[in-house]
Amino acid sequence: MFTAIVLIKTSSDRIPEVAQEVSDIRGVTEVYSVTGEWDLIAVVRVHQHERLADVIADQLSKVEGVESTSTNIAFRTYSTHDLDAAFSLGIDD
Repeated sequence: MFTAIVLIKTSSDRIPEVAQEVSDIRGVTEVYSVTGEWDLIAVVRVHQHERLADVIADQLSKVEGVESTSTNIAFRTYSTHDLDAAFSLGIDD
């Protein structure tokens, strides 16, 4: 499995529409609306490296309202358990 984290800048009047259109693309597993320099973050997961170009360059970047993207390829995935422990505030469930 190949995972890419795509940072997306959009036109400000199309953020919800872009988020929905991006989330409808096969291979995009999550889309987050965020604060800061970027408007959206999309997580792309595919079984073949070549599919990253299909999803990101051929589809995602061509969604109306997408102004720019920056793609980060993940090297390693840590389990949810590891992340929960790393960011624990000491609150028991």
